[in-house]
Amino acid sequence: MRVNWTDDRLDALSDRMDERFNHVDQRFNHVDQRFEQVDQRFEQVDRRFEQVDQRFDRVEANMRELRGEMNGRFDRLDARFDAMQRTLFLAAAGVVASLIGLIATQL
Repeated sequence: MRVNWTDDRLDALSDRMDERFNHVDQRFNHVDQRFEQVDQRFEQVDRRFEQVDQRFDRVEANMRELRGEMNGRFDRLDARFDAMQRTLFLAAAGVVASLIGLIATQL
């Protein structure tokens, strides 16, 4: 009798353990599904970051183009200032030469 009772108890324990492990397997399946959902969300985030990267590339290209235009305009402005400086210098030299000539003729 003692042997049968122990065998029955071991069988019951085995059945309960199988049932509990089946429950654990179901929980792991649920966790796996959640990880698949998380992976999908990460793929969506990766696609969004790719779009953001493309936008930044366009902004950088626009900034480079704008910088080139501004450098060209500043170069033209510098040339105009140089021309104005030459003109003012020549005008001042002419005034000084005229004053020297006027003084020389008055003496």
